[in-house]
Amino acid sequence: MRIDPPASAKAAAPDTSEPLSNAPFAGEDQSPSIPDTLPILPIREAVLFPGTVLPLTVGRHASRKLLEESLPQSKIIGVFTQKNSEQENPGPDDLHSVGVAASVLKFIRQPDDSVVIIVNGLERIAIRKLLLTHPFIRAEVEVLRSPPLPAGDKQWQATVQQLRESALRLIELTPDVPEQASTLVLNLEDPGRLADLLASSLNLDTAQRQDVLEELDVVKRVRAVLLRVSAQLEIAQLQQKIQKDVASQISDTQRRHFLREQLKAIQKELGEGEEGAEQQIAELRKRLEAAQPPKEVLEQAERELRRLGHIHPASPEFSVIVTYVETVAELPWSKLTEDKLDLEHAQQILDRDHFDLEKVKRRLIEYLAVRKLNPGGHGPILCFLGPPGVGKTSLGQSIADALGRRFVRLSLGGVHDEAEIRGHRRTYIGSMPGRIIQELRRAGSRNPVMMLDEIDKVGADFRGDPASALLEVLDSRQNHAFVDHYLDVPFDLSQVIFIATANYLDPVPPALRDRMEVIEIPGYTDREKLEIARRYLVARQLNEHGLKADQCRFEPAAITKIINDYTHEAGVRELERRIAAVCRAIAADFAKGQIREITVTPEIVQVLLGPPRYIRDSKLKTSKPGVVTGLAWTPTGGEILHIETLRYPGKGNILLTGQIGDVMKESAQAALSLVKSRARELGIDPDRFKGTDIHIHVPAGAVPKDGPSAGVAMFTAIASLFSNRSVRSDVAMTGEITLRGLVLPIGGLKEKTLAAQRAGVKTVIIPKRNEKDLPDVPAEVKEELEFILVEAVDEVLAAALENPAPGDVSTGRNPAATKSTNETTDKHR
Repeated sequence: MRIDPPASAKAAAPDTSEPLSNAPFAGEDQSPSIPDTLPILPIREAVLFPGTVLPLTVGRHASRKLLEESLPQSKIIGVFTQKNSEQENPGPDDLHSVGVAASVLKFIRQPDDSVVIIVNGLERIAIRKLLLTHPFIRAEVEVLRSPPLPAGDKQWQATVQQLRESALRLIELTPDVPEQASTLVLNLEDPGRLADLLASSLNLDTAQRQDVLEELDVVKRVRAVLLRVSAQLEIAQLQQKIQKDVASQISDTQRRHFLREQLKAIQKELGEGEEGAEQQIAELRKRLEAAQPPKEVLEQAERELRRLGHIHPASPEFSVIVTYVETVAELPWSKLTEDKLDLEHAQQILDRDHFDLEKVKRRLIEYLAVRKLNPGGHGPILCFLGPPGVGKTSLGQSIADALGRRFVRLSLGGVHDEAEIRGHRRTYIGSMPGRIIQELRRAGSRNPVMMLDEIDKVGADFRGDPASALLEVLDSRQNHAFVDHYLDVPFDLSQVIFIATANYLDPVPPALRDRMEVIEIPGYTDREKLEIARRYLVARQLNEHGLKADQCRFEPAAITKIINDYTHEAGVRELERRIAAVCRAIAADFAKGQIREITVTPEIVQVLLGPPRYIRDSKLKTSKPGVVTGLAWTPTGGEILHIETLRYPGKGNILLTGQIGDVMKESAQAALSLVKSRARELGIDPDRFKGTDIHIHVPAGAVPKDGPSAGVAMFTAIASLFSNRSVRSDVAMTGEITLRGLVLPIGGLKEKTLAAQRAGVKTVIIPKRNEKDLPDVPAEVKEELEFILVEAVDEVLAAALENPAPGDVSTGRNPAATKSTNETTDKHR
């Protein structure tokens, strides 16, 4: 029971309220006059009664607008409870018939743009006539009056007295009730207001409180509240009895503890029961000395051992201290593995385990070379960034093999608790060290290679932010004194080589990102996938399925078919699964004795794997005005986009479809503005835009698309549509545009050009400032594609449009066409 406002009130989702501690009770003589028309504020899961004070947190736009427009004129509003608390936008029919006119006592703005108001209930009201429903409800209201009370009725007086006495008894049995509660109940003379006060304070649901509010007859209202007070009084009396029984049991527990202590003293005098504990303490001390921890760690462990000598082995604290000292003794305080810094050997291991990735391998060799020249230096924390299945985790294993160090992997995906990194304090039952200390304990070495896998999947909630805890771990100038909450002593992590992996950098906090050197591992080309399958995947799957290389051979064309028709990824995991599916089917035939050897061909692949699962887009078959081939980057590689435009009579509007994101929509608007500004130069009548609507569609409609790199393609499509000049079907393009007509650089050039090659495109138009990225494009792609480098949209039209208009000087190829192989330094997506 509470003699203050109810614990929760909501002014329409997601509005919530919290109780105002010790809120005052509004006196009966403080009610101002109530206007005939009031703004109506819907609340949910709470009921305001006349004479009570209630805090409300108002978060919905309509509710905030009601307060902002109404309070400057009048502090009185109507408060009605919703029938259905799940209703997000309640209308007049969604409210109960009886509400309360309330005076707004305080108006407080919160940092999250919500508003807290404190309201004082005045009188019961009902809506007589609706005046306004949008943006909020305003209505004519009428004040509901109660019928007169029976004068001199002794039964009525006894009922009121019984209600008062029951409430006082309930207050005595309820903990944490304000001191003035009893005084308030004794001095409140109006029975109706007394019933309202108790109804707002009892543990009732919203429907029960609303029933009390709607009861205008004070006699019936008092009797209804008396029934509920009596029921809760009976529950409180039962609880008091249970507490007395529990207290007697606690006294018995204390007696047992005293007897155990007496027994312990007797055993000590007899010399019994302590030999096992002393032997265990001696063994722990011996293990601590063998671990050779730092001096301060040894002193901390000795203090715990001395405490252990004064605790009975049957005590729960005894096992807690033993577990702690064992953990300290098992940590590799002084155990280090000797590094093998043979760079040629390291290169051989990297080449053995991974195909291509020359830039990544070169950076790793440089990293190992620095470790060789300066073993005590603080090396960088590496972060391998790339799509799934490109070998990020296996690269860490290869580094450990090359150095001769032990390898531990710590998966951070889905970790939400900071204690997973820093450990739990020993004050908690079942506490343990963090996962970093646990992995070092299992590794048995203070300098392993520790892979922090999926660092971009770390979460955060009320238990803390693990990413913040990693800031100290991944700072090479601070982690020499990492303190785990369970150990409560510093542990040196400076000799650990930390390597993180991530699929995306956006979820990684900037402070954590700043502590890592990011090494990008792009997706594999089809040729690279073919070589990886031939060198690694096929042999591994044949071995796992009990097949020999001379029994089952894969033709390169069969692997290529699997890559093209049954996988759609940047890595090779799905490719390996498809190869495994083929091997399983073949292994079944071998086990049945149906075949002795087989050569897997594309036809066999289709029989075993079924119809192709993926069909890649190809270049346009014919040239048509308003249709352009664009290029896009995705986490699974590059794709081509056919941007289609259509014009029809209208008012000059533009319609965009195909699940286009905000950035791509802005690119379309910029492209249209640019075409309009250059209409005469393009041979377009400017008046044609006034009565014409434009529809831009980017298939496939079920796939979300965004980014600025389609600006060039959209500009070309619109220019082609209005100039009635077709775009060459063998041309694809990418680039961001500005309103000045400049073409800005883009990211993912390698993946986009690979998509163009697969689609049969012959010419690719790219920004001039992406010339530095051409060295990343595979040589076989550069042999098949012609790259046209452009700086302005005029150059794009000159290279892409057929049948140039008379007077157009740029009728041939752009003189900037090149196949430069400068070093790449920038990537924007």
